[in-house]
Amino acid sequence: MNRAEKEAYLRDYEVLKKQGKPFFPYAVLKDSTMALVVVLVIALLSIVLGAEQGPKADPTTTTYVPRPDWYFFFLFELLRVLKGPNLVLFATIIIPTIGMVVLLILPFIDRGPERRPERRPVAMAVFVLTVISMAFLTYAGANTGAPSQIDLPAAPQYEPGKEVVAQSACLACHKLGDNGNAGPGPQLTQIGARIPRSAILRSLVAGPGIMPSFQGLGQKKLNEVADYLASLK
Repeated sequence: MNRAEKEAYLRDYEVLKKQGKPFFPYAVLKDSTMALVVVLVIALLSIVLGAEQGPKADPTTTTYVPRPDWYFFFLFELLRVLKGPNLVLFATIIIPTIGMVVLLILPFIDRGPERRPERRPVAMAVFVLTVISMAFLTYAGANTGAPSQIDLPAAPQYEPGKEVVAQSACLACHKLGDNGNAGPGPQLTQIGARIPRSAILRSLVAGPGIMPSFQGLGQKKLNEVADYLASLK
């Protein structure tokens, strides 16, 4: 846009501005009226149809898997990827705050008069990257398996051990098929082909490295876990 075009634009803008209606109270009244209508409709629907509250909370259950609302799936997935106590601050505060600040200051960075998307590369690049990253993290978070879920099939005699593994937070450090986390513990999908049952049982009792000891499970459950893991080949 050259100087002549800019001056013509400003003249036309002043003419249209004088012909238009003021933001207050015209636009404010319209927005307030619509907001009031939306609130009334939501209140009416909640009174007539009610709201789904879900089953009553049971503080004694050991199988409940907490999941966030869908609009927090991106943050849920970010926390799952950036695991570790030293990275929680980055996943929950630093990274989301940086993204929000970038979006807030973007209008002050890209101040060009153009409105066509192809002529606003900075704004469009930030917009596209934000949408893609949010969509990907939301999709991944929505399809992430529960931390107490193991989808690998097991023979009936190994089901008790599989249940103990699922409920003992093993998937927080190990990966079993598509479930769990790839670290810091080793992959367990085919551990039975690499380590004999006796060594698996010793590891459960001794807790090598940073792995805690599971001796508190009792001998019966330890044997069930060892049998199940040894069957994974």
